Amino acid sequence: MSDMPTFDMKPVHVPDEVLEGFKKLPTATVYNAVRYFGSTLCVCEGLENFTKGRKLAARARTLRFLPNRADLLAENPNSETSPEYRAMGKCGPGDVLVADIAGDTKTVVAGDVKLLQLKMNNADGVVIDGAIRDLDVLRDENYDLAVYATARSLHGGPTAAPAEEGIQINIGGALVRPGDVLVGDDDGVIVVPSWMAKEVLEHATEHEEVENYLKEKIEAEGVAPGKYYPPREPAFEEWRRVKKERGL
Repeated sequence: MSDMPTFDMKPVHVPDEVLEGFKKLPTATVYNAVRYFGSTLCVCEGLENFTKGRKLAARARTLRFLPNRADLLAENPNSETSPEYRAMGKCGPGDVLVADIAGDTKTVVAGDVKLLQLKMNNADGVVIDGAIRDLDVLRDENYDLAVYATARSLHGGPTAAPAEEGIQINIGGALVRPGDVLVGDDDGVIVVPSWMAKEVLEHATEHEEVENYLKEKIEAEGVAPGKYYPPREPAFEEWRRVKKERGL
């Protein structure tokens, strides 16, 4: 594998072609690549894919909920200019609304009416450290949103309210900054910092290719996986030669 790159760690815009590349890979492989580059607290713990089989790779547009209090509600009245609608208004194709409710399952980010804004904007989905409702409506009316959350709930917003958007937040123990890439499948959701996304994709793609090549060898030879797995540098060098020979 190549030498470790030097990152300046400044946020960057992640292009759509990088997002599409992530969608071709298992999230577990991307997770290993993120850890390889040193971002160890990248897993959004406790979230479930409520749109089973749907892959997510999208730029984060962030929203934070805070405990209900009269002054907070006065500062953020329930209107089209509230933080939740500003956050959703920033979501378009390739973007995902990422909401921090500190795991609260008695407060939901939104139901089908509020999330209609994401549908109209052709956003990719929602990732919620808390509860989601109206999933049946989202499915039946073809909102075409990937939905990752900690739970389903009938509750509305009795304990927390949307307070801030476009800021760094905590989702299941992982830091999410605006523009980071959220990658998810049925195994879970991880955060890829925007400034390492391109390199993570390159590393994860080659790692997946090498693992698939090693599976070929293991089956062809009828040996225990431990003969070749986990892959080491000679396996990467061998795969690069084979890949060139195959014209890939």
